[in-house]
Formats: sequence, structure tokens, C-alpha cells
Amino acid sequence: MINKILGILFIAFWYTGLTVAQEDCVLTIRGKVIHAENNEPIEGAYIWIKEIDRGAISDYNGNFRILNLCTGNYTVSVQYLGHSDYKESIVVTSNSNFTFRLEAEDITLEGVDIHGHQDAVITTSSVSSIRGAELRIARGETLGETLGRIPGVSSYSTGANISKPVIQGLHSNRIMILNNGIRLEGQQWGTEHAPEIDAFIAKEIAVVKGAETVRFGPEAMGGVILINPAPIPTKAGFAGELDLVGASNGRMVNTSVTISGGSKKWQGLGYRVQSSSKMAGNIQSPDYYQDNTGVRELNFSGALGYSNNKLGTELYFSHFQTSLGILSDAHTGNLSDLNGIIENGRPFRDSEFTYQIGNPKQQVDHQLLKLKSHYHLGNGSKLNLQYGFQRNHRREFDRRRGELNERASLDLELFSNTLDISFTHMTRKKWNGSVGLNLIQQANSNVPGTGVVPLIPNYDMKNVGIFVIEKYTSGPLEIEGGLRYDFRQVKSARIQNGELDDREFEFQNFSAFLGGVYALSRSLTFNSNLGSAWRPPNINEQFSQGLHHGLAAIEIGNPDFVSEQSYKWVNTLNFVDNNLRMELTGFANRINNYIYLSPSQEQFVSLRGSFAIFEYLQTDANLWGGDLSVNYTLTPVLELYSKGSIVRAKNIKENNFLPFISSDRLETGIILNMPTKDGVSNTKFTLGNLMVAKQTRVPDFDLAPAPPGYFLWNAAFQTSFKISDKTLNLGFQAKNIFNTSYKDYMNRFRYFTHDIGRNFLLKLNYEF
Repeated sequence: MINKILGILFIAFWYTGLTVAQEDCVLTIRGKVIHAENNEPIEGAYIWIKEIDRGAISDYNGNFRILNLCTGNYTVSVQYLGHSDYKESIVVTSNSNFTFRLEAEDITLEGVDIHGHQDAVITTSSVSSIRGAELRIARGETLGETLGRIPGVSSYSTGANISKPVIQGLHSNRIMILNNGIRLEGQQWGTEHAPEIDAFIAKEIAVVKGAETVRFGPEAMGGVILINPAPIPTKAGFAGELDLVGASNGRMVNTSVTISGGSKKWQGLGYRVQSSSKMAGNIQSPDYYQDNTGVRELNFSGALGYSNNKLGTELYFSHFQTSLGILSDAHTGNLSDLNGIIENGRPFRDSEFTYQIGNPKQQVDHQLLKLKSHYHLGNGSKLNLQYGFQRNHRREFDRRRGELNERASLDLELFSNTLDISFTHMTRKKWNGSVGLNLIQQANSNVPGTGVVPLIPNYDMKNVGIFVIEKYTSGPLEIEGGLRYDFRQVKSARIQNGELDDREFEFQNFSAFLGGVYALSRSLTFNSNLGSAWRPPNINEQFSQGLHHGLAAIEIGNPDFVSEQSYKWVNTLNFVDNNLRMELTGFANRINNYIYLSPSQEQFVSLRGSFAIFEYLQTDANLWGGDLSVNYTLTPVLELYSKGSIVRAKNIKENNFLPFISSDRLETGIILNMPTKDGVSNTKFTLGNLMVAKQTRVPDFDLAPAPPGYFLWNAAFQTSFKISDKTLNLGFQAKNIFNTSYKDYMNRFRYFTHDIGRNFLLKLNYEF
């Protein structure tokens, strides 16, 4: 089967050529902003490209990078307080370098400064992002589904409404999510605990595939996902954006409104407010409705920022609230029912459509408060300070009798405080770097009154991390290295058999990385990054001892686990010419003491029902694989694209395969660009086929055999109109056009039901 898959991959890539499907264009311009009078670098200059409504901010060495440009003519404007505005027309036909010289002026300019703008991390690791039209067409999807558009990124799901991202085989506590620059802290250890993020807040979603523990800490050993909102404008004015999304499957209605502006009276002061809501009912597999699979969501956020030529500060708050139904048929009443539905592979009874959500269900509230500030010192150095507070309240409800049905069976409240202090500096003209301190404090409590023994204990966690990173830049070469030390203390307590069981753990380790980027030619760039990372066991991996309601499964942990230790090497080759754009990434990852959740042959029977048992185990593992994406332009109207990925994971100690590793997948298709009279395309049609192979590399035991592979046909159409000086974007998606009945190996509910059937989505985006 492996040879067949690799053969199909080779043939498809050879004949179709393909694109980074999430990015239509992959040219990169690099450059430097300097003072005209002395050629010294300028940090914090704002570089903006008018035609794509996107830009960047120069770093402490004056360098900047703008990714994913198409071939064409552009107008670049550069602004910096106290200097004259600079404009230049450039022609981009390949990866290029530019130098912009700004002249000082005596009067204060009404320039533009940006708060809280988080570009994709400038790193030597492989970075991919979704923005613009591709992000608009993804509106209405879960975060995991949206990220699945990037090669090497897939989803680990629990039904159709709950998914979390998987990067090159790793997920959950091995993937760090930065929400507007703050590491997301919730109950992310659960595979059915979706990230508490409103995807509508994102103006750009970026994925770093390398081990980034030196920058961000142990939970980034598998990669980093950055959710970047639109920048806060500080120039006087007003703008807004309205999104409406409707879906046929689940009869979903999803809305979002964003308003931003700058003050006329106080130059440098700006704001942004945003709110969204979502309502959906029971989703439908090709032959039946899935009972109790609705969702409700209500979110809002606000940001206020101020900056001048020395100081920048931002205050941000967000509230995320969701209620998710859990497939009723996953909770069975007795052992024969559990075995029967697994053998049947689908619910025995046919449900009907309803928006009502009953038990079992999840209710999650998440609040985030962020205060960020930076101060420019002399000689191009800068001091950064960022504080974040988060509260996560998760309640999971089981089907219970009488008044108990209204009580949560799992009621967890998590409080997190993070403090990040860093100093960025420029030592020589070709050198720059940063040193920093990260502090994390967490307290998790089981709210009394559930009447159920808690799945995990109460715990307090403290983490201290210190890091240093240095980068050398010379012409086409960038070399970067870093070192970090972390110390973590965890104290847990729970009542066991009427007695207090309290424990204390200490973990500490070093992380390091060395990477480089080299432009071999104007068309060919090579990235390489070698990093060591570590991760202490999470509280659920140590102490889970009971029913995990969202999964309808018993989970058993082990307090004797030791920390994971990873060594990952990632290499990326990027080729761009007039017609062909190709990106090839290969990785190898050795993880000692790898912790994983494995299905057991035992089953648990109680008055509350019958449940499968999953056990956390520890072994040594090897993971390797690759991602390839290609785009070939046949004519200005027609493009061919493809993207594919493979992951291999081996349990070294047992000489068998690890569970829940993504299957080989390949997506191919065509893109039709329909230009207007001025030659600019504002209408696009995409038709693609997704092929997912059967996962044949499975552990020795599973509750049910791995499902067969499948093919899905998907289509998308998007266009835009100018209404006065406003823009109206319309989109239409058809997913699983032929209503194929299938199961994905990475769906935890594949034991009980099929995946979602045909789904039509209509999307409206109005920029005013």
C-alpha cells in the first residue's frame, strides 16, 4: 500500500505540479530600512504594499520580510515617525532584496504605527500561513479544519464539531497556540478539548513546523500556531468588516462584526472591537443525522493601543463561550450495546434534525486579558513586556438521573498568569538577538458538587524559563541559534478512598536549536533547522483515573512518567520561477520517553454505562515524513495545484506502530482565475480532490479496524465587487460533493459513526 501511495504522489506531482494550496503566491521580498544620512538601521519602520493591503515592521536590525507575493508590480510605502514618507514602485518576478533610505524631518509626521501586530515568527524554521482570500473562504470552519489547508497539518477530531491541529504527527500539549501573542492556556490536554479561540479574530494564521521550545517553552516541541488579529490603527479614521456564513449541513449560521479606528485628537491612539456568534444543529452523515451534535457560540474581544516614537502599549480582552453537543450514541447503557455499536459502525437508531443540545455536552467559558508594552532604547535595542491572565471554565455533562442530570460531571476551573520580559538588541551591523524571561503560574481546581470522583486532581504549576537567541545575517545567508533553560514545579492534591493524596514534582531541562536560511539562487531557497526540545508529563497523563465524558471513555494515567526528550531536524527547499512554485519539507523526529494514549482490550461497566478503556503509556518513538506542495501556471487563467504529506511513527521499544497517526493524504485540483478588463482577477473557481489512504500502520490492538481510505471532491467559488469605495466579497463552497460515506482514522468517534456528509456553505464578507 505504501508503494501505491508513493506512486500516486509521484505521478500527481509530476503531471500536475502543485501549489501551496493555502497560498496562491509564494515569492518573498526581503529588505532593510536605514537612515539616509548615516546608513544606520531603523527599527519599527512600517512597510506597506498597497496592492495586497499587507505589510511588515522592520526589526531591530532594520530588516523586514514580506512573504507570499505574486509576480507583478507593487507600490511600497515606508513610514517612520520623525521621517518623511517614502514610496517606491517595484517589480517582483522572483525572490528579491531592497534597501529603503528614509530622510529625517523636523516636524512630527501624521504617520502610521501599529500595535500588537504579530507577523509569523521570523525564524529559520519552516513557516506557512493562511491569509487574505484563502482565509475568507475558510470562514465557518473549525480552527483544525482551517489549518488542514497547510501541508503537514491535519486534524485530530471528536466528531464533526471538535477538532485540534496536528503538526507532523504531534498534537495537544506538544503544539503551542499563540492567541494574539499570548500562549493559549486551557484544558488543552483533552483530545476533544478544542482550542478556545474565535477564528474570526484572525487576520492571519501562521504555522511554525520546527521545534520552537527555545522561544516559547516546553509545549512548543511539536510546533507553534500563531493567531494574528488585524493591527490596531493609530491613524485617524474608521473601518469595519462584516462576515455572514451559512451552511446546509447542520443548518449553521455564523456571523462576525469587526470595527477599528484611530483617534483624531490623540495621535497614536487606536482601537478594535469584534464579536461573533454561531448556531448549528445536528449534523448529517450521508445516510442519517447524528443525534445531539449541535453547537452554540458567542464571543467578543476589544483592544486599545497607543504608541509614539519611543513607547508602544496595548490592552486586549477577549471572551469565548461555547456549548457543544456530544454524540449521544457514543454513550451506551451496557456492555452489549457498546460492543454492538462498534461492530455496527453507526448508530442503531435514526435521529432527526434539531438545534436542541442535551446531555452529554460541553460548556466552556474562556477569558483572556493581555497587557503589552515596549520601549525603544538607544542603539537599536528594545525592551518588551507582556502580561497575560486567562480563566478557563470547562463543564462536561453526562446523562444522569433526576436532578443530577443538571449537574456537571466534570467541572474544572483553570487560572493562568504569564509574564514575558525580553530585551532585543543589535550588537553589530550583521548581528541581532534577544534574551528573555518567561514566567507561568497556573492553578486548576475541581469545582465541588459534581457527585463524581474528578478525572484529574487539583494542581498548582509554576514554570520559569530563560532564553537567549542570536542571529547573523549576511547577504543571502541567515544563521540563527538559541539556548533555553526551564524549571517546572507541579503540586497536585485529590481525595482518594477518603484520604488526601498530595504529590509534588519537579522537572528541569535545557533546549537548544541551530538553523539557517540560504538563497541558493534567485529562485531557490533552502531552510534547515535542528532543535532539541523537551516536555514534562501533563497532569492528565499522570493522574487520569476515571470517565472522560467528552470521549465516553475511561482514561488511566501513570504518575511515574518522566519527561519527553525530542531531537527534530526539519529541512525545506523552496523553488519559484515564472510558472512553477514548489515547496518540499522533510523532517525526522526522535522522541525518547514518548507518552501516548492507547486503546485497551478491557472495558468498564458501571451503573452509568459501559465504556472503552484507554491507557497512557510511555516508549521511545521515531517520527519522520515530508510535505510537498506545488503550483504550476499553465496560462494566466488556469493553474494546477497539489499538496500532500506523509508521516511515519514507530514504537521503538515494542517494534510496532503508534496509534492515532495521520494517514497519507494528497489533494490535487485546478484553479480558474477570471480576469476583469484591467487584467486583475477578482473571481476564482477551485475544484479539488482529496485522497486519504487507509492507515495500515496501526497498533497491535484497537477497538475497531482502521477504516478504508476515501476520496472527497470539493469545490469553491469566490468573487469580489466594489461598491463605491467599499468591497463586497462573496464565496461559495461545496464540500464532499458526491456525499461520500467515509470514516477518518483520526476521528475518535469513528467507532460509533461516519463523518459529515455533503455540505454547502455560502459566505459574505463586507469591508467598509
